[in-house]
Amino acid sequence: MSDDCVPARQAGFASVRAAGVRPRGLLLVLSSPSGAGKSSISRALMARNPDIVMSVSATTRPPRPGEVDGRDYHFIDKPRFEAMVARGEFLEHARVFDNYYGTPKPPVEAALAAGRDVLFDVDWQGTQQLAQNARDDLVSIFILPPSVEELERRLLSRGQDSAEVVARRMAKAGDEMSHFPEYQYVVVNRALDDSVAAVDTILAAERLKRHRQIGLADFVNALRGAA
Repeated sequence: MSDDCVPARQAGFASVRAAGVRPRGLLLVLSSPSGAGKSSISRALMARNPDIVMSVSATTRPPRPGEVDGRDYHFIDKPRFEAMVARGEFLEHARVFDNYYGTPKPPVEAALAAGRDVLFDVDWQGTQQLAQNARDDLVSIFILPPSVEELERRLLSRGQDSAEVVARRMAKAGDEMSHFPEYQYVVVNRALDDSVAAVDTILAAERLKRHRQIGLADFVNALRGAA
């Protein structure tokens, strides 16, 4: 899939939306076991879709070298994080070892209202929380590898982890994949371009759902009045 087709695809999508109707964004969740290709698909989607923004989480862990506050994470202390949890200001949150991670509501809600889609890189537990807190906005996709052998090959070929770490990731993969029925869509990532095209197709259909077309009722009423 070449980048040359992006403007035509965007123009084509706009041409089927009713005049005066504006889109509401959606929450796009991609989950998968490590090595299934979720990160590669996410990067390709963002390169092809300028209206998709990556969700920026808040965390209580300290910044790592090169990380920028507000770009990589929102770095806050534990008392502030816990106060935000108590006020219900996160769409999802979790404690990982000694640190907290969570998705603040305000920037996500602002993006949705502006018609921008927000991409989430969360596991099945984070997806469950998003489903509880923002079900009408959620589009969830689970990415599967074509085989266990291919999953292990991809993990090994990355060269990022030791054999011991790869073995742990493989052991965890079975539990992660057992949660696929909780997702609205499933894509088997045999080839990256095909998988990105499949997710693009899902996005196109979801963007045209009635409840995501703000002002559609007024447009239809005007049509009826002119008939």
